[in-house]
Amino acid sequence: MTDPRKISILDFSYDLPAEKIALHPLPQRDASKLLIYKDGNISEDVYRNIADHLPENSLLVFNNTRVINARLRFKKATGSIIEIFCLEPHDNVNEYSSIMNKKGSVRWKCFVGGMSKWKEKELISDNGQFILKAVVEDKLTDAYLIRFSWEPSSLSFAEVLQAAGDIPLPPYIKRTTDTADTERYQTIYAKFEGSVAAPTAGLHFTEHIFQQLQQKNIEVDYITLHVGAGTFKPVKAAHMQDHEMHAEWIDVDLNTIKHIQQQQGKIFAVGTTSARTIESLYWLGVKYKLDPSAETKSIHQWDVYDASLNDPGISVTAALDALIEMMKIRKLNRIFTQTQLLIAPGYRFKILKGLITNFHQPQSTLLLLVAAATNGEWKKIYDYALENNFRFLSYGDGNLIYL
Repeated sequence: MTDPRKISILDFSYDLPAEKIALHPLPQRDASKLLIYKDGNISEDVYRNIADHLPENSLLVFNNTRVINARLRFKKATGSIIEIFCLEPHDNVNEYSSIMNKKGSVRWKCFVGGMSKWKEKELISDNGQFILKAVVEDKLTDAYLIRFSWEPSSLSFAEVLQAAGDIPLPPYIKRTTDTADTERYQTIYAKFEGSVAAPTAGLHFTEHIFQQLQQKNIEVDYITLHVGAGTFKPVKAAHMQDHEMHAEWIDVDLNTIKHIQQQQGKIFAVGTTSARTIESLYWLGVKYKLDPSAETKSIHQWDVYDASLNDPGISVTAALDALIEMMKIRKLNRIFTQTQLLIAPGYRFKILKGLITNFHQPQSTLLLLVAAATNGEWKKIYDYALENNFRFLSYGDGNLIYL
């Protein structure tokens, strides 16, 4: 693979007029437009017909993470508002459900809006049902470490967020949340709480589409990647070697890994998060193949481009066999770890046959992933979408890309 460290992010710019950004979802999820890119050709349809554009007996892999109400607002006696955006748990994580079910207190890495107004030792919010307190424990590189505590302590943190927080719409959707966002900024199959941003490619899928997939013998399976706010982190460095890719937690069942292995050559990722997870499984397998006795592995930003892993000559079958064997030996029924995998031009996909995704921001790592999937033809696709009234970003339209 070609090392993408020298990539200039300015080469992945395009003019995105504000009116092209979808501020609200369409009334029907599957009415969004769908651009199909296959063999260098572009066509278009609507999402409800996506099964017509997928091969029979293929496998679609979805991300079943659930968005949490990550925005907490504390109103001071002066009337000023301090907003705390919960990013990810700070304490050791061996599974997300244990963090979300913690009672009494938790520590989370957070953004804080209005930090200059925070003069008190602790912020207190009392909504009549419970009292929530927030204390700053540390200033981190790009965020704060916040300890939350609440009474009654019998409530879980998930229950506290559900009652006290708001859905965290992306920063480019410049409006306040409304009641519709509670439903529409979740996929219909969202299950495991932990994301602070939706896996937006999946927002278009409906029961009707799943029925159409079934009629065509197209199988579905699920991974979990808890999307962090880093997905919106702009690339500020001139070259990618100076950009730190965000890490995200992935959780994949053993049976899903076996399913992916069985369906090689027929796998489509629904969303960039699913794509990162599926490709990360290959590299985790490679690491265990090369060193079966290693401790629990994760994927770091440049691992797959460094000499020790770059083009290891290990097949997908061999890599996934090694991963499955390690799990059996260690009596694990799922892989839970972090991936920082950067997929950019120069990356060669190992498992995926295609990608279903939305249209992404200029100069973003998500756009780099699309560029890698299209062999550099992303500009052709985005120019077509801009010229043909496609709606962009999280609540916008999408595209099906054959690799």
